[in-house]
Amino acid sequence: MAQDSHGNVTQLLNHVRQGDSEALGALVPLVEKELRRLAGGYLRRERPNHTLQATALVNEAYIRLADQRNADWKNRAHFFGIAASLMRRILVDYARRRGYAKRGGNAPQVPMDEAVLLAPERGSEVIALDEALERLAAHDARMHRVVELRYFGGASVEETAAVLGVSPITVKRDWQVAKAWLHRELSRTS
Repeated sequence: MAQDSHGNVTQLLNHVRQGDSEALGALVPLVEKELRRLAGGYLRRERPNHTLQATALVNEAYIRLADQRNADWKNRAHFFGIAASLMRRILVDYARRRGYAKRGGNAPQVPMDEAVLLAPERGSEVIALDEALERLAAHDARMHRVVELRYFGGASVEETAAVLGVSPITVKRDWQVAKAWLHRELSRTS
């Protein structure tokens, strides 16, 4: 998304929150490209020949975003963090409907390093990640939000800090700890 549209997205989100239906129409073209980028990123991590297409994922996420009438979107990063979380939830629900084994079944161990939190290639791995993220949320809600905003929402350290109302150094520390915590959790389930 172009740098100069960040403020416009935040402004439009504020108008949507205030009930301005025209703002929702103006918001769609500004966020569609970024939503497609997020969807494409998710689907590249899926198994080859995944039957869910990026357009369907974006459409489903948009429907769910539009249904969030009481959403308090603080800014662009917060909105895309929620959108990314919804896309993750859609893919997890899709994997569950497709009958993938809980906790990975016979799937190979998921690789994880400092640069990439997770590169799921199978539906069962999406489910395992979702379960680990739910445990992280119960363990530390802020770390969970950092992962959602940074990894799934593509937010910068500064954007994440602004959404959460913490310092950038806190975000960096939470990010490092969350990655290690998730690595340990995912190693246990494989």
